[in-house]
Amino acid sequence: MSKHNELTLKEAINKMLTTYQLKGRLNEAHVVNKWEEIVGKTIAKYTKNVYIKDKKLFIKIDSAPLKQELHFQKEQLIKLINEEVGEQVIVDVLIY
Repeated sequence: MSKHNELTLKEAINKMLTTYQLKGRLNEAHVVNKWEEIVGKTIAKYTKNVYIKDKKLFIKIDSAPLKQELHFQKEQLIKLINEEVGEQVIVDVLIY
């Protein structure tokens, strides 16, 4: 028997994250922490810096050929990251 004002723990945490506007930051941290799992070991090996600002993913890559390839794959990378999180966290990727 559950009352109409009871929430599951997951619902309560999600409500708190939304109320305090922390959900976006949590999703951003998830992307940065799971970078190797999202893109694979090879790309992660050449990645020197990953951070998110204003829904833009900034990636520093040491390999020129890989940098060029990622430029061509930007849309797929955005889609892959947003699917991993379950919502739109990234709208653009900037590779330097």
